[in-house]
Formats: sequence, C-alpha cells, structure tokens
Amino acid sequence: MSLGLSSNLGLTSIYFGVFDASLETAMAGSGTALNKAIELVTKATEEDKAKNYEEALRLYEHGVEYFLHAIKYEAQTDKTKESIRAKCIQYLERAENLKKYLKKKKDTSKKPVKAGATEGKSDPKSDDDGDDGDEKQDEDKKKLMSQLEGAIVMEKPNVKWSDVAGLEQAKEALKEAVILPIKFPHLFTGNRKPWKGILLFGPPGTGKSYLAKAVATEANNSTFFSVSSSNLVSKWLGESEKLVRSLFEMARKEKPSIIFIDEIDSLCGSRSENESESARRIKTEFLVQMQGVGTDNDGILVLGATNIPWVLDSAIRRRFEKRIWIPLPDEAARYNIFKIHVGDTPNSLADDDYKQLAKLTDGYSGADISVLVRDALMQPVRKVQSATHFKKVRGPSRADPNVIVDDLLTPCSPGDPGAIEMSWMDVPGDKLLEPIVTMGDMMSALSASKPTVNSADLKKLTDFQNSFGQEG
Repeated sequence: MSLGLSSNLGLTSIYFGVFDASLETAMAGSGTALNKAIELVTKATEEDKAKNYEEALRLYEHGVEYFLHAIKYEAQTDKTKESIRAKCIQYLERAENLKKYLKKKKDTSKKPVKAGATEGKSDPKSDDDGDDGDEKQDEDKKKLMSQLEGAIVMEKPNVKWSDVAGLEQAKEALKEAVILPIKFPHLFTGNRKPWKGILLFGPPGTGKSYLAKAVATEANNSTFFSVSSSNLVSKWLGESEKLVRSLFEMARKEKPSIIFIDEIDSLCGSRSENESESARRIKTEFLVQMQGVGTDNDGILVLGATNIPWVLDSAIRRRFEKRIWIPLPDEAARYNIFKIHVGDTPNSLADDDYKQLAKLTDGYSGADISVLVRDALMQPVRKVQSATHFKKVRGPSRADPNVIVDDLLTPCSPGDPGAIEMSWMDVPGDKLLEPIVTMGDMMSALSASKPTVNSADLKKLTDFQNSFGQEG
C-alpha cells in the first residue's frame, strides 16, 4: 500500500493537500487530537523529504498515537473512523520501513530512501539482518533500563523498625517476606516460601510509605526499587508495558529485590470498556510479570500501598497474597508517635502530658499528629517573633555548650524583673535562648488542628478490610 508518497520525495510535503472528503468533514468538527495528529504527520513527511529519517520516524509514531485517540474519543461516524484508520495503516507502514532502514544503516553504506513502497519492494531497505535486530533490541533494553535506574534507592532512608509506632503485625509480615529469607534461607525450603506480594492499605497518613522506608533501610542486602506511575507511563505507543517488563527484569537480575509501588491504584485500577488501550496493556503486563506463565519471581517482593484499595482490579488484588490493613493509630501508638516527633527538642512535657494528648487525638492519623507537633514546636519561635521585652538568663554558650554564660536573652513579659524593651531584631544571633515547648503550646496547636481522615472513606476501607484484608 502506498503512503501517498510517490517515488519523487518532492511530493511528500504536499500529501496533506489531497485528503479524502470524509476526513476533511471529520476535521471540521474534530477535537484537538485529530488536529494534532495531522500537524505531526505533516511535519513527519517534511522531515522524510529532507532525509531526516530518525526524526520522521519519531513524528510518524507520535502522530499515529493521536490518530488512535481521535478514533476512540473524537470521530463521530463509522465512515470517519474508517478514513482515519486507513491513514494510520499508511503511516505505520512508512514508519516500519524507516525503522528497518535505520537498523540496516549501521553496517551498510547509506542509500537513498525510495518513498511509496509497493508489493515486492522494500521502502527504504526492508531486509533486516538478525544480528542488527539483536543489537537494536539490546539498545532499546539499555535505554529502558537507564530510565528505570532512578527508581533504585541508593541511599537508605535511615528509618528503623523502632521508628514506626505500632503496626506490629505489618512489621512482622514484612520481616517474614524480606529479612528472614535473606538471613535464614534454609528456613524457606520445600513448600515453605516467602511472600511474593504484600499490599498495604489504609487511610492516608497511617504509615504505609513510612513502613516501606523502614524496609529499604533494614533490608541491607536487597535492591530496593521505589516506583510510581511517572516511572512506568510513557507517551510512546507500547513503551509503558516494556518499562514494566524491564523493571521486573532488573529486579530479577539484582535479586533479592523489593519493588515498592506507592499509590498502586493509579496504575492498576479495575479494567473497564471505557479505559484507554495503553492503560489496559500496562495492567496486563503487571499481571503477567507478577504471576504469569514462565515468570520466575523467586527473591522478589512486590510491595504496594494504596488509600483506595476497592478500585484495584480483582486480578491484581489476588496477586497480593497478603493484604495488610494499616489502621488509624490506637491510643498507645499515638502516645509513641507524640514522643517520637517531639524527640530531643527542649520541652517540659511529662509522661502524663503525652498520655493526655494521646487520649485527646482519637481519630487522628500519624501524619495529622506529625503536623500538630510541628505546629507546637513552632510556638517558641512565634514567642520570639512577637516578644517586645527580653531578659538576661543563665545558660549554655552557643560557641561551647559545656560553658555556662549569664548573658543569654529570652522573651519575657514587660513586668518581669530585669525586662529589657527590645525586639528579636536587636538580639545578637549567638545570645538568644528560645523558650522550651510546654503543654500549653501543645494544647494551642491541638485546638487549631483537625483530623484529615474522612469518615465515609474510613467506612469503605473498613468494609474492604472485612472482605479481603488482614489486621496490621
């Protein structure tokens, strides 16, 4: 089938002046995808004429993507769809010929490209040496691998198991799947095998991603891949599923490996008739790579996290053998979260204060408590900013904490003995002694904060837990 390009490449640039009537009609009421497609293939034919074949190939493939989108979402009639489909076939044929020519060009002298291929002739060179094909495949694979190298976590996040408050069952399940098989491989022989897929689900801010950081830190001998949709979704036709396959190939090469997919619902939602073809192909490739025929995932753990597990495709859900519910922290966990986040910041909080704060924050997630504590820790800074008087106090020198000096300045009320009227701008940088965090600061921050977890979403999560999950 001819592309409408005659053997004289000079006609290439005017090809779009001879669209058939049905496509002209489609253009009149078309959406942006069809206009963009025609713009791209017009540029492609111009590059083709100028013998810039690599750029022409890229533009042809990109243009076809837009044509396919137009067929699916913009074309109004069957006749219009058929006209666009016919153009797609022509451009794909031309792109395939250019691809073969560019492969062959490495080992043969460059020859003129004959446009308008007919049956029995190749256009450009259609003969393809097997070795050249292998080389091209290797180059493509290296390109995909390099795109995924950024997903490998090189620096450990320095989050220990002890830094994660509560969630004991979730931590034990992750130790079973990650740490024990590496430390004691003889435990996992015969039919006793470590988990291949673990899904962490629960309200936002409950520690799912934080658990993944702990896994990355504690699994010293494992390669940790942290991926999201931005690593795996490509605008080029067919490249997204190749990225998924390359990700698992890299994991098999570097095993023991952990593939962590945050917000996995963005990649693996339920399949439907209305979704795009590219989204469906990504999900299919995930299904095949996680537990398909001929795949060997020994030494690989796929760890997923989501706030909305009910949107996951049922086949994906099945491949996560353990589905662990990460709930809102209970009172004991909240007590520990407060202590962890206050840390070694100077404060006057007693153990009873932490217990009271834990009781008052029922319904708060770990992230909510983190924000609350950060707000409370800022209260001394605000006191410094708003103070109109400072007084001299005794304290450790900024230059040498072992030396005690008497000329440090701290905010005070105007009626305090020794109060000096001045603003924080007048205080020397090495003479400021900030107030410590008090229970009053915590209560002030608590009064201004609200939990972020929606009760309706919490009910959906609880229903999913009752149907498919396990306690974390």
